[in-house]
Amino acid sequence: MNLYFHTTNIGRIGIAEVNGCISNLYFETDTLPKTVTIGKTDVIEEAFRQLDAYLAGKLQSFSLPLAPKGTAFMLTVWKNLSTIPYGKTVSYKEIAISAGNPKACRAVGMANNRNPLPILIPCHRVIGADGKLIGYRGGVDLKRRLLELEARHGDA
Repeated sequence: MNLYFHTTNIGRIGIAEVNGCISNLYFETDTLPKTVTIGKTDVIEEAFRQLDAYLAGKLQSFSLPLAPKGTAFMLTVWKNLSTIPYGKTVSYKEIAISAGNPKACRAVGMANNRNPLPILIPCHRVIGADGKLIGYRGGVDLKRRLLELEARHGDA
């Protein structure tokens, strides 16, 4: 696994690549794997280019080779998260329904929490049924900032 860090307008971010695919995005508060090779690859460089453009409000969807690792249910949830349009939000229940299990709201929440590619797989677009911003690995304040960014640039 290659891992490289870059300072963005939301803090220091690490992006990891395995076999030509982006496997993880790390926030400053995340625990890093013990065995990594620190170094930038072409795919990591492109990921940061797209991330910077997204954070500047100039990019609405990512076109990167992604390779998240998780259970079959998690992979289904993450695939469904990737279909949430830029600037829109859905509830945990809506994602549970789209994943084929309407009663799996808590499991959807856990899959969101374990999303290895936050922002790139937009789990920040999932909110409580009552519209409240709940849970985000990067913190609720960052979730709010990302949603506000998307609201400002949604029709750009």
